[in-house]
Amino acid sequence: MSKRESITRYSLIIKKLRKSPATFNEISEYLLLESELQEYNFNVSKRTFKRDIEDISSLYNIDIVYDFSRKVYYIDFDEQPEVNERIFEAFDTFNALNISDRLSDFIHFEKRRPQGTENLYGLLHAIKNKVQICFSYQKFWEDNITSRVVEPYALKEFKNRWYILANDLKDNKVKSFALDRLTELEITNKKFQLPNNFNTNEHFKFSFGIISPNGHEPQEVILSFDPFQGKYIKTLPLHESQVILKDNEQELLIKLSLYITHDFFMEVLSFGENVKVIQPESLISDLRSAYNNALNQYT
Repeated sequence: MSKRESITRYSLIIKKLRKSPATFNEISEYLLLESELQEYNFNVSKRTFKRDIEDISSLYNIDIVYDFSRKVYYIDFDEQPEVNERIFEAFDTFNALNISDRLSDFIHFEKRRPQGTENLYGLLHAIKNKVQICFSYQKFWEDNITSRVVEPYALKEFKNRWYILANDLKDNKVKSFALDRLTELEITNKKFQLPNNFNTNEHFKFSFGIISPNGHEPQEVILSFDPFQGKYIKTLPLHESQVILKDNEQELLIKLSLYITHDFFMEVLSFGENVKVIQPESLISDLRSAYNNALNQYT
């Protein structure tokens, strides 16, 4: 049996159980049907199926368990919906890329620099074991490269970039460092103690992106979108605090509670004429200035 055949079979088993729990016979019948459709042999014995379950767990971190009362197999989601969705998303991507013979004929990749994901595993190890890390870092707005020694707290993703949230020992401030601008990572053996009052979710609760300004209070923002843009905002909320105040044929009115940072300002600006800021007045004023400055470029 080829590796491609085995990987495709793993994919089919996961696909079947993502929809609903199933008995071994139901899974076998599904694999038999797919064998006929794809001209492969996906048939498995119960012994091979149990080995497949172990391989799926080892390769993809997707756990399939057996419910003795219902006599069905199901995927254990372990009450982490956001983690599970990303695992399945990564699995779908891996599976699609792995079975394609000539990727350039079927997939058009976004042209961008590497994201620094080669350091994810090492950083997670450092976070879990609470050990200091060292690395070289270059900011976008600076030419010089600096050496950093930090206490890593968590990883965060924002707009297709990964960041490490860490306490910079240079000034004992919690900062976010982009992985794609981080090099020469070294994981030390020096332990640190995570502050008792620090919680990653609380730290980013009112943040849009990675900026969490110290000493500022979150503000209530009300935005009005045209109906077409509103469809996108409903399916991909701007922030976890998003609440829909009105949704009709004329507009989508939402309320957000967050820090008004440069990242958020640029996000609102990117919607152009499809959004109108209702409050606060300070954000309206800043947008007016930005639009006037843009118009002055063409006069």
